[in-house]
Amino acid sequence: MTEIATIQGRRIGAVELAQVRALLAEHRDGSRYRLSRQLATLWDWRNPAGQLKDMAARTLLLKLERRGWVQLPPCRRASPNPRRHSPLPRLAPPVSEEPLTGPLATWLPLSLREVSSPGSGAERVLFETLLHPHHYLSHRRPVGENLQYLVRARGGRPVACVLFGAAAWQCQARDQSIGWNAATRQRRLGSVINNARFLVLPWVRVSHLASHVLGRVARRLSADGQRKYGHPLVLLETFVDPSRFPGACYQAANWVCVGQTTGRTRQNKSRSPQAPPKGVWLYPLRPDWRRALTAP
Repeated sequence: MTEIATIQGRRIGAVELAQVRALLAEHRDGSRYRLSRQLATLWDWRNPAGQLKDMAARTLLLKLERRGWVQLPPCRRASPNPRRHSPLPRLAPPVSEEPLTGPLATWLPLSLREVSSPGSGAERVLFETLLHPHHYLSHRRPVGENLQYLVRARGGRPVACVLFGAAAWQCQARDQSIGWNAATRQRRLGSVINNARFLVLPWVRVSHLASHVLGRVARRLSADGQRKYGHPLVLLETFVDPSRFPGACYQAANWVCVGQTTGRTRQNKSRSPQAPPKGVWLYPLRPDWRRALTAP
């Protein structure tokens, strides 16, 4: 192969492909998990915090195999992380589902804790156990860079869960709003983060709570991304299904709807829509966000 392809943000040419093939030949009996870590180590492929990007290497290997450029060893088992497939624990005692109502001021100040980091313990368990059954898209433990916020009202009762993860690789409405071409998007995508889940618990009925939570989280996201992953964040995105939600809380929190998706999902390899179009909402975290995201 002499052409250059860009896969998982890396340029793959003849030299890189030869390195991958040599690694596979040397470790014919290795597991895919171990091979992905060895490839990330070989290329010193790390995020800004210095962590190996072995999941990105794993996805790259799978894409190379789909193109017929390499042959991976058979998949031996599911993810080596036992937490990904373990059942969610039951809370003891369970969270009270007594209705929580009244004016927002009654429940202020809210407390927000980022619970994805090591040491979060019971708070992370509570976040996962609430989000999984009560969000319409459900939830299993995310892979890759993510930030997770458990929100409690004054008095300590949990009221909301907010999950941010990897931005969509392509989104025409977002990319046009930023002024991205493919090369610039590849360089700057890590500065965008996706609000993948936002849940106000179903027994919570407090006007303006959702937009207040969005505003509180937005004020700390960039610093939390810098602390955990070694880089700041510039722009938030989310995708809202208009058949379910009007996006009113995002509008009230000063997010802007810039268009709709085409209906293609992350895993959709065809050009035909496989899901209803969703509204594309953006929220800049700094005044010069376009310049920051389009800088050479």
